Amino acid sequence: MTPTQAASERETQRKVLSGIVVSDKMDKTRIVLVERTVRHPLYEKTIGKRKKFSVHDEKNESVAGDWVEIMSTRPMSRTKRWRLLRIVRQSPERSAARTAKEKASS
Repeated sequence: MTPTQAASERETQRKVLSGIVVSDKMDKTRIVLVERTVRHPLYEKTIGKRKKFSVHDEKNESVAGDWVEIMSTRPMSRTKRWRLLRIVRQSPERSAARTAKEKASS
């Protein structure tokens, strides 16, 4: 097995979650809210659960309101164990500002 194959297999074993960026006030760190639904083991009712994760964003490219994918990684600080994988969908305010900027430059 080559080193690149071993690295790619390790990458596939990591957890990938998606959620909304709720805070972008820190440098290279984002707070992402992940919501999921689970069945209660006894009552079998569907329950919504939510959890906030501290995520490493090296280029500071995400902003509050963006829908992002995050992947588990080695611990980077006391609270950061996730890193930004990609921005799935930009926030409505950000895309509206980009559209207005494009119209102004035309």
